[in-house]
Amino acid sequence: MDIAKYKKNHKTSYLAEMYEKLEKEESDLKALMQSDASMAELGQADLENIAAQKKDIEKQVEAIEAADKAEEEFPNELIMEIRAGAGGDEAALFAEELATMYRMYAQSQGWQVSYLDESKADVGGYKEVSMEIHGREVYKKLRYETGVHRVQRVPATEKMGRVHTSTVSIAILPIRKHTNVEINPADIELEFSRAGGKGGQNVNKVETAVRLFHKPTGLAVRVTAERSQLKNREKAMMMLTAMLQEKKDSEEAAKFAANKKGQLGTGNRSEKIRTYNFPQDRITDHRIRENWHNIETILSGEKIGDIIDTLANWKGEVAEGGADDDE
Repeated sequence: MDIAKYKKNHKTSYLAEMYEKLEKEESDLKALMQSDASMAELGQADLENIAAQKKDIEKQVEAIEAADKAEEEFPNELIMEIRAGAGGDEAALFAEELATMYRMYAQSQGWQVSYLDESKADVGGYKEVSMEIHGREVYKKLRYETGVHRVQRVPATEKMGRVHTSTVSIAILPIRKHTNVEINPADIELEFSRAGGKGGQNVNKVETAVRLFHKPTGLAVRVTAERSQLKNREKAMMMLTAMLQEKKDSEEAAKFAANKKGQLGTGNRSEKIRTYNFPQDRITDHRIRENWHNIETILSGEKIGDIIDTLANWKGEVAEGGADDDE
């Protein structure tokens, strides 16, 4: 066992120290047995006991490594970005409905949800909102929610009864402990401002809100969640890193688009994945051509788990081209 390696990991350091002590006991005992033949029989029993303890420690270290590897692939923390797209006011209202749906679902899973930033539309709803969600299997379950969610319904202000189509884009950004993204401090513009409350009023007289702008990519993030400027800055950097990693992963996935058959999409936020058709009380996921009904129940967060679990456990081939609008 590589003791030096496992001493560096706080999860295995104490096990590595125990293993090191056992190796020393083993070495001292062998030396004693060589110098005193009368200790051979008694010493052999002790050696077997030490070997069993070492084997047990090795199994514990392997289990910790396996858990770390699984968490690296499916982190227990992510950022969900929800942005209103085409459709104006109706898109903003639907963005808020989706945000509420995911928040209620997260709470039902025992996950922790905190809002990083939100921008309200004049009529209500969200222009955009970002949430940090933390909990067991959070990324494993939500990773396929990235993409364009389309809603078809008659707005409350529509006098002619016409169905309007609006869109909301969602991005799921996993927070990984190890990334292959490097950020040059010189590439970042940092701005501070007051955190605004609902209706646009300032709820904090101190400039605690933090905005980071990454000049090479044009990506920008804003965090207002904490009352501490330093904590908001840390969360903003975490969010920017996740966005840059997503951008890099999407670009790499695009290179292999020809081999996408059998996969549930590229993870690109511009990919149309789902339609919520209110007149027909039907939700269609275009990647797997599956339909669900009872939209209101699903949007309440009560039944969205059925869709999420279906996608997470999908084993079949993905339909080419997705479902048509009238399906």
